[in-house]
Amino acid sequence: MIVDNTSAKLDQLNSQELGKFMHALLTELYPICRSITGDGVRQSLRLLQAQIPLTLHEVPTGTPVFDWTVPKEWNIRDAYVKNARGEKVIDFQQSNLHILNYSVPIHQHMSLRELKQHLYSLPDQPQSIPYRTAYYAENWGFCLTHERLLALEEGDYEVYIDSTLADGHLTYGELIVPGTSAETILISCHCCHPSLCNDNLSGMVLSTYLAKMLLEQQATQPSHYTYRFLFIPGTIGSITWLALHEAEASKIKHGLVVACVGDAGALTYKKSRRGDAEIDRAVAQVLAHSNQPYAMVDFTPFGYDERQYCSPGFNLAVGSLSRTPYARFPQYHTSDDNLSFVTATALDDSLAIYWAVLALLEQNRTYINLSPKGEPQLGRRGLYGAFGGKKDTKASEMAMLWVLNFSDGQHSLLDIAERSGYSFQLLAEVARTLQSHSLLQEETR
Repeated sequence: MIVDNTSAKLDQLNSQELGKFMHALLTELYPICRSITGDGVRQSLRLLQAQIPLTLHEVPTGTPVFDWTVPKEWNIRDAYVKNARGEKVIDFQQSNLHILNYSVPIHQHMSLRELKQHLYSLPDQPQSIPYRTAYYAENWGFCLTHERLLALEEGDYEVYIDSTLADGHLTYGELIVPGTSAETILISCHCCHPSLCNDNLSGMVLSTYLAKMLLEQQATQPSHYTYRFLFIPGTIGSITWLALHEAEASKIKHGLVVACVGDAGALTYKKSRRGDAEIDRAVAQVLAHSNQPYAMVDFTPFGYDERQYCSPGFNLAVGSLSRTPYARFPQYHTSDDNLSFVTATALDDSLAIYWAVLALLEQNRTYINLSPKGEPQLGRRGLYGAFGGKKDTKASEMAMLWVLNFSDGQHSLLDIAERSGYSFQLLAEVARTLQSHSLLQEETR
């Protein structure tokens, strides 16, 4: 059971400088050309296996998954465009964003006019390479800065893409950390984007270190919940997992989709489709007492994989906790989403918030007051002035009264936190103290 005090945990995380370790792992993953299938995904997940005991699963091409089918596997070795002088004007080896992801193989000569039909740039961001895909329509293309596009000369161009698109597998990673209950907390991130650091290498490294912390604590203090970590290609990955694991999906009580957690923006939580699920309330409580700016936004049926978990046939309690939301920062899906855009400080802070949310879910209990007729005499039990220094003594005493009054078997600690305005962690602390003095009894979950 995760019971660390939130503020203490934040200090511990900062002192351990986990953000620097996450950024180092992100740096190692950065050059790999990932897609929704292929060896880039496998290579990335094997790097994560050096950190956590991740199991890799392979789902064959052609597997029906609800209204979808697992696509062909794509792999690429090289790609370039050469001008008439034999100079490479676009080179996949310089940036894997230069290739239209999932491009079919080609080796042809063509005019600039013909070539331009397969070139993608950003006129409003002329120095950035865009990220573009052609997952489900066989096509080929290159992405380049708009400055480079404007500089291309008339003439003959050699176009070369050494790729394969053939029957294979969709690969995803999974880690299950058993708890004392089969009720599950899902942590899901997508692992299909190439060299994009915030979207979504930041989600991959944060999920990895969250799993590392949980595994370390499980060795001495088992959790109540079972945890399922999924590293999946976007959209098709979550649909595939749900289609093949409907029974396991029914055990998911809370879930978070991890994405865009490494930039300097304020934290943002996108609620589950339900809007008032315990995970929505838990995140709101942690953010409200985080002493930093944040935003809460309602569910929309577009974004990351939360929209699959929250589809009406499942309606799971899954939200998405990020910093600047997807598509809301100019670096999104461009070469500017690079190693300098994501910071160790932001990663560290995001990890601490995620850990605090898990701690709240683990500690959220419902109690019964064992002395419910009038207030019990706290003074003779030494409970007045029993908490901390003088400045927080009064708050602790008031928190005790709130917990005692609403511990009627009907109100959880989260309910009391929302009603009283006191932090969940303070209420959890005083509840444990009251229980140790035989004034509270935990209601069986």
